[in-house]
Amino acid sequence: MISRSLFTALTFLFIVTGCTNQGTTKSKSEKQTKKSAVKVPVFNADSAYSYVDKQVAFGPRVPNTKAHDECASYLAGELKRFGADVIVQDALVTAFDGKDLKAKNIIGQYNKEKKKHVLLFAHWDSRPFADHDPDPKNRNTPIPGANDGASGVGVLLEMARQINKAGIGIGVDIIFFDAEDYGTPDHLNLPYKPDTWCLGTQYWCKHPHVEDYTARYGILLDMVGAPNAVFYKELYSKEFAPDLVDRVWNTAADLGYLSYFSFEDGGQIIDDHVYVARERHIPSIDIIQHEPMSDSNFNEFWHTLKDDMDNIDKSTLKAVGQTLLTIIYSEK
Repeated sequence: MISRSLFTALTFLFIVTGCTNQGTTKSKSEKQTKKSAVKVPVFNADSAYSYVDKQVAFGPRVPNTKAHDECASYLAGELKRFGADVIVQDALVTAFDGKDLKAKNIIGQYNKEKKKHVLLFAHWDSRPFADHDPDPKNRNTPIPGANDGASGVGVLLEMARQINKAGIGIGVDIIFFDAEDYGTPDHLNLPYKPDTWCLGTQYWCKHPHVEDYTARYGILLDMVGAPNAVFYKELYSKEFAPDLVDRVWNTAADLGYLSYFSFEDGGQIIDDHVYVARERHIPSIDIIQHEPMSDSNFNEFWHTLKDDMDNIDKSTLKAVGQTLLTIIYSEK
């Protein structure tokens, strides 16, 4: 039988020990939380803007031209500088008019030994025809392609720079696809011919840089640099990867970018992600500026000579880049 004084002493000891253990448990929990919290790099919009500007400075990046070759070397060199294992995939593809195009898919691999990968991609070529220019005299002239092409690549180059600085725990593949924008021009009123767009992507789907390549998901960036751009939920994306669409748009909203990422549905756009999803069976989405009320369904300078650096906005680049960095750094 325990005496009253001994019981009191033991009770006091139990209370003290219990309080001490609670404090220790809380301390360990806090340490674990801090340890498990992932620090997301800060996307530098000035840097991304400079990468867009550099591409445009080469001139139109149309296959079979000097500017195209020079820009390809630049992009591969930047990915190497940012620590990626780089593959330049030469692809001979056929345009809508039967012309052979010497295309180059530029691939940067991070942590290629990892089993789990995510795929980020954009097209780097520019449209050889300003087929929506208000001046008919310009419609056979190549566009500068600042937003339509260079903006997505600029965002991904800055992401590559940040991955190189901070490291990342998963495999990340960045692909700049070629010959996306060589599709049948609208101003010539030619008969419809399927699959004249996304030629570099179609080639890669049949000849991936890694045998039986797959990824958790793919995210395409197309026209992500215009002032006050709005990215609606593209319908093929909702079909292929609805959970990923929700995750990206919710993340953007949490970061304060709701004015860029609208929760409304957009159009159904055949873009590189469609081929990646259908042919490589990688659930993929498209972050693309869509203007459903316009005649073209895109912005007013789409496929015109006004697609230049005057229509690139750092705030838009920031919204897209910071959202994507947050997405990939939350992967485990």
